[in-house]
Amino acid sequence: MDWASFWQMLHPMLVGCTYTIYLFFLTLLFALPLALPIALGRMSRFRPLSGLVNFYLLVMRGTPLILQIIFVYFAPYYIFKITPAPRFTAVVIAFVLNYAAYFAEIYRGGIESISQGQYEAAKVLGFTRTQTFFRIILPQVIKRIVPATANEVITLVKDTALAQTIGVAELFRAAQTISSARFSVIPIFVAGVFYFVMNAVVDVVFQRIERKLNYYH
Repeated sequence: MDWASFWQMLHPMLVGCTYTIYLFFLTLLFALPLALPIALGRMSRFRPLSGLVNFYLLVMRGTPLILQIIFVYFAPYYIFKITPAPRFTAVVIAFVLNYAAYFAEIYRGGIESISQGQYEAAKVLGFTRTQTFFRIILPQVIKRIVPATANEVITLVKDTALAQTIGVAELFRAAQTISSARFSVIPIFVAGVFYFVMNAVVDVVFQRIERKLNYYH
């Protein structure tokens, strides 16, 4: 394969990679903050709220992401006769709802790992419940959940390949199209290199975050 044909193969994959990166960042942008109220709802003593959140978590974690993508895209039309959202928008919604559930459980584990004594000490010092949570509890939770969050983010990079389910031209779909046209598996291996590089960057970023938050030696 000469350089001209290699670039001809690589160009559409680079375009597909931009959609993969967009999907990755949009999912994190919305799922990470959304997961916090979900985690708090899961821990709520108000049974109807915690029951509803539990059902949501069960559905999101108990069904395949690929099925959720299909449901988000096709359900509005078949159930409500509403024109489906653009394919990329539907994929982002499905990814955000799915990953918010996983991040919520990570948050919950981090919050529940904080000893009750810290809440009591904050109350004695005159902190309100909101101040206690955001100034004392949350910073410690963030420190503790970084490794688990890193694992989910790395999984997210690989899961972006599922966007092809409803025809979004992300990286892996572009690689499959080129592979079929050229009767070659080289595009698939090149796509694998792209995913590896992206995950290597994610790993480096989270390692630096861990070192930054490692105040106790």
